[in-house]
Amino acid sequence: MIIELPHTTTGAINKRLIDSRKEGGVITLARVMTLVIDATGADAEQAIATANVASREHPCRIIVIAPGTASEARLDAEIRVGGDAGASEVVVLRPCGDQIGHDDTLVTPLLLPDAPIVVWWPAGVPSDLGKRSLGRMAQRRITDTKGEDDPAGVLLGLAHCYRPGDTDLAWTRLTRWRALMAAALDQVKVPEVTLARLHGDTNSPSILLLGAWLRSTLGCEIEATYDDSVAALENVVLETPSGSIEISRPDGHNATIRQPGQPDHQIALPARSLEEALAEELRRLDADAVYGEVLAAFAEDTAVPL
Repeated sequence: MIIELPHTTTGAINKRLIDSRKEGGVITLARVMTLVIDATGADAEQAIATANVASREHPCRIIVIAPGTASEARLDAEIRVGGDAGASEVVVLRPCGDQIGHDDTLVTPLLLPDAPIVVWWPAGVPSDLGKRSLGRMAQRRITDTKGEDDPAGVLLGLAHCYRPGDTDLAWTRLTRWRALMAAALDQVKVPEVTLARLHGDTNSPSILLLGAWLRSTLGCEIEATYDDSVAALENVVLETPSGSIEISRPDGHNATIRQPGQPDHQIALPARSLEEALAEELRRLDADAVYGEVLAAFAEDTAVPL
């Protein structure tokens, strides 16, 4: 159900939320957080659809800021519940005119009491993440540098303004790759890596972050190559004194793992969807210290070509 609220106020929105909860019974009571989505410059409907899928694992109140185009200073809103809101309740705020730019004032009255706040920027990564009004009120701040024209520059900006609680979905997409590499290195006699070769999609922030992680963790050299025809990380080779460890995923779904002294074996390693990546980040509300260390390592290594 979608409830339209044109020319409204946050007080009226809150009252209508309470009424809709009474009408819907307990369906929206077990919410564990408030997820705020700054959809400025993004496809708001796609962001809502993504958050709705993630909310099935993490029931929450979703507040979406999607500025309107009218010059008149006003606030239009929608409340979505039931089948239009996954396992959550969605409030879409469409500020216009002078209402734009007062995100904290609009959002604060709608936050769930005593619940963590997570902010997600699906596009247009802010350069001053922690200084944004939404960023200051959040325990977790989630960005996505995939698709940025200059991912290296954006990552540098994130490194310079990093605060505990920041993370990026380009890093989240590497979780299973990192686990596979760590497990493979545990099985070689001399787990020393002299060279890591990475291959994947052009302008990939994930490859940049993976290179910084491997270099800072293992002290190895990095060689990265890119291909316009692939959509994600495709191949990783770790050179060790015992031989090469290779994880190859040419079809984007199944990976072949080659290790010294062992037969090749395959595992399912599908490219992670945006919904899966967001759901993973919503599972944790503590700071991702490793991500902060990798950002710092990337900033230190910018003179080294990736």
